[in-house]
Amino acid sequence: MRATTPTTTQRRWLARASLASILAAVLTLGVFAGARTFGLLAVGLVGLVLVAAGLWWSLAKQGALRVLAVVLTVGAPVWVLVAYTRAHLTWVAVLAVALWLLAVATGRAALVRDEGAAAMPEHPAPRVHHPVLIMNPRSGGGKVGRFELPERARSLGAEVQLLEWHDEGEVTDVTDMARKAVAEGADLLGVAGGDGTQAQVAEVAAALDLPFLVIPAGTRNHFALDLGLDRDDPSKALDALRDGVELHVDLGSANGLPFVNNVSFGAYAEVVASPAYRDDKTRTALRLLPDMLAGHQGPRLSAHAGPVEFVEPQALLVSNNPYGTGDIAGLGRRSRLDGGELGCVGVRVTGAAQAAGLLRGRRAAGLVRTDAAHVVVDADQDRIQVGVDGESVSLRVPVHCEVRPRALRVLVPRHRPGMRRARPMLDWRHIGRLAAGRRH
Repeated sequence: MRATTPTTTQRRWLARASLASILAAVLTLGVFAGARTFGLLAVGLVGLVLVAAGLWWSLAKQGALRVLAVVLTVGAPVWVLVAYTRAHLTWVAVLAVALWLLAVATGRAALVRDEGAAAMPEHPAPRVHHPVLIMNPRSGGGKVGRFELPERARSLGAEVQLLEWHDEGEVTDVTDMARKAVAEGADLLGVAGGDGTQAQVAEVAAALDLPFLVIPAGTRNHFALDLGLDRDDPSKALDALRDGVELHVDLGSANGLPFVNNVSFGAYAEVVASPAYRDDKTRTALRLLPDMLAGHQGPRLSAHAGPVEFVEPQALLVSNNPYGTGDIAGLGRRSRLDGGELGCVGVRVTGAAQAAGLLRGRRAAGLVRTDAAHVVVDADQDRIQVGVDGESVSLRVPVHCEVRPRALRVLVPRHRPGMRRARPMLDWRHIGRLAAGRRH
């Protein structure tokens, strides 16, 4: 079910409701707290600063210092609440916070058009006579077997090929499997596995102009998320074989290697390169980020995306179409996959102030982001470690990242959870212009 986009009139009223909520929050404090308002605001601001510092130190420090940072992050709001309670103004604080949350919600709703919320066009599904689906039994902790994907696929007339592991631990080349399947008559290629495997087979399908079926049987399946597929039940993706539509989406490449999601450099890539990353992504990132952000010792990077220059970013992310402006780590959603451009985000953070400033989105001091059709990444080394759709590879510099507009024909079920809008970053100046009825 697709979300509807607010009309211009609706967006203006949402913007006005957002500003009215802020005014109501201030008046609530002023009327009921009186002269104590400034003291309460000061306490709240100090609390926010302490939370921001605690969050940054919890990422940038390890051991006992990280524990203390977590205590600070949790303790600061408690201290604020106690201060308000002692002033017998708890209900005033709760009402003011509720009004502020309402302002944020309506403000975001007023800005949804700026995140490209329109759905990608759907095209009639092609007639398919010999679909071949390549499945990775180990992907996603065994989702292929748990959801009985081979049996369900065969019942719909698809040929299933399972990836195999050799004694040396090497897996069968999935690209060779796809090419051989086409040579033997396949007129559709599909993959049940992670994004890295999806990208390899997608490259073959795009090169031969064949439809491609995505079955989200990996760990995170960002590509499937942005296609609107059900990641909780990968078997539902097979409904595309009997009642599907076709989406034409972009395909990225980095020095010739295909990617459907993103390519990561610097701190991002070093996290992906860790042997422990595949088994426990979150814990591995928390363990490695302190050294990488607070004292990055890897190659010195530089990049050009159109006219925009990135100077020595600690972390750099190039994505197949931009992520939402509130997402600096490629963990969220892309509103569209057919925009014909790459998103590029560079992060350089040296302290708590800049870390807190990242919340400001496009104008953060430690953040540079832009869109371009071609991104060139260079370094002070001949080769650098790069994460391509979560797979760590070594590439020779400069690394040329490009996008092939609508090169991939993706077959998806007609009925699916649907595209969800990328969460917009708040821009109060823009909200003010909307409320005043001015165009941006």
